[in-house]
Amino acid sequence: MASSLTCAGVVWAFLSFLCAAASCVGFFMPYWLLGSQLEKSVSFGTFRRCSYPVRDESLQMTVMVEECGRYASFQAIPSAEWRICTVVTGLGCGLLLLVALTALMGCCVSELISRTVGRVAGAIQFLGGLLIGSGCALYPLGWDSEEVRQTCGNLSNQFELGTCHIGWAYYCTGGGAAGAMLLCTWLACFSGKKQKQYPY
Repeated sequence: MASSLTCAGVVWAFLSFLCAAASCVGFFMPYWLLGSQLEKSVSFGTFRRCSYPVRDESLQMTVMVEECGRYASFQAIPSAEWRICTVVTGLGCGLLLLVALTALMGCCVSELISRTVGRVAGAIQFLGGLLIGSGCALYPLGWDSEEVRQTCGNLSNQFELGTCHIGWAYYCTGGGAAGAMLLCTWLACFSGKKQKQYPY
């Protein structure tokens, strides 16, 4: 099987896939912010949540439903900042995944990744990482929403956690983005082989 990648390019393809996978898994999982409500653990992502309160009319009290799921609609996401975070982070993850899959195809297909294509792919990875980083930076602006305040002991505010703490998925998403921006972007510059010149 012919490859269009140099040795550095093969490392780039593998790391690109790992960074994209870390960012995508972290983005999809609802464990960005962890807290508790009615003595049950509650967690939030950008567009998903685990455990939510429901009024039980037969018991005449509020009970916690311990399930994970998406919000019913885009507008149901607790804050405008989280809606923006969902869009920019999702777009960034899509870009990282696109480049990673292209890089992996470059391991098997000759003349797919030239030096110029590698540099353009690196620039796309930098943009994807920048979008995800922006989403991660926007996320704390939504901590003042009513849903989050109820979970964080009514003490949370923008950039103030109250009784909550940051979950592993937030770090996973940000770490994948940082790896893509810093390491993969640099490796992409050395990923493609010099294309052969064909005399005509």
